[in-house]
Amino acid sequence: MLLVGLNPFGLTYTVGIQGHGTSRANPDGVGLEGFIHIAVDIGAQSIELPNIWLSNLSDEELDALRGRLADLDLVPVIGSGLVHEPPGAAIRGAVALGAKTIRLALTGLLCGDRGELGDHWPKMVEDTRNGLRDYAKMARDADVWLAIENHQDFGSEELLDFCEEAGPNVGICYDTGNSFPVAEAPIPFTHRIAPRVRHVHLKDYTVQFTDEGYRLVRCAFGDGAVPGDEIVKILDEHHDALTASIEIAALDARHIRLLTPGWWHGYPPITGADLAACFAAARHNRLPSDVDHRTLWEREEEGPALVDYELDQVRRSAKYLKEQGIMLGGRS
Repeated sequence: MLLVGLNPFGLTYTVGIQGHGTSRANPDGVGLEGFIHIAVDIGAQSIELPNIWLSNLSDEELDALRGRLADLDLVPVIGSGLVHEPPGAAIRGAVALGAKTIRLALTGLLCGDRGELGDHWPKMVEDTRNGLRDYAKMARDADVWLAIENHQDFGSEELLDFCEEAGPNVGICYDTGNSFPVAEAPIPFTHRIAPRVRHVHLKDYTVQFTDEGYRLVRCAFGDGAVPGDEIVKILDEHHDALTASIEIAALDARHIRLLTPGWWHGYPPITGADLAACFAAARHNRLPSDVDHRTLWEREEEGPALVDYELDQVRRSAKYLKEQGIMLGGRS
C-alpha cells in the first residue's frame, strides 16, 4: 500500500522555486502554505517538504507545523541533497516534524550523462560514498532513515551497493521515471531495488526518440511510458506500506544521448538484451518525432497559464491513481 501524497518539484513555478532569483520567477509563488493547501486539495496522505523551506523556521514554527500536519493526517517526508546542503542539515527538520525518512539526492548529475564529467566521475562517486556514509551515521543517531534517490545518476545495482555500504538505515527513494536516464527498463529496475525501497516518487515521462537517443518530457502520471500499475504491484509484494509523492517531471525536458559514444563513459557493460528492453519500454505512448516536445516553460509562457499547466498535471495524476485504486479516495 502506498500512502500517496505530493512534493513540490512538479509545481516549481506555482510554488515559486522555478527561476528563483531571475526575471522569470513567479512573483506570486504560493510557497509552503500554498503547497500544503494543494496537497490537501488532492487528498494527499503524505507530504514531502524540502529542507530549504524548513531550515529557516524557528523551533516554535516547526513545532506548530508538526501539529498542523498531524491534524491534516499528512505523514511528512523531508527532501534534501547530499551536495546541495551541509551534511546532516535536514535531520533537524525531520526530528522536529517527526518524519522518519529523509529523501536524499546524491549528485547534481542529470540525463545520466557521466561523459560530461569525464575523469571527474570516479571522484564524484567516491565523494558520494564517503558523504553518504557520514550522513547515514548522523541519521542513525537521530533514528531517521535516508532514502537515496535514483536522480538520473546511478543505476539499480549501484544504488544497492550504496545502501549496503552505508548501513541498515539507508534505503532507496525510487523515482519511477528515472530508470530511462540510466538506460534501464523500469520493470527489471523495480524488481532489483524493491526490497530496499523506502519512499517513492510517482513520476511518468512521454518519450520522444531522437538521432542521439531519446528525450524525456513531463506528463501526468499514467500518460507516459512508465508502467506505474505494474511497478506498484511489485512494491506491494515487498512492503505493507510506503510513503509516495506525486512528482511531475521538470519543466525542462531531459535529453538522454545514449546513442553517442561519450555518454557511456563511466558505465559498466550492458547486454544487448537489457538495452533492447529499455528501448522497448520507452516506446510505450511515445511522442512522435515531429511533435513539439517543449513544455510551456520552454515556450517561455509565464503567469496563470503556467500555473494551470502544472496544477492540471498534478490533479490528473491524482485522479488516475485514485481510479486505479493506488491512492486513497478511489475504488475499494
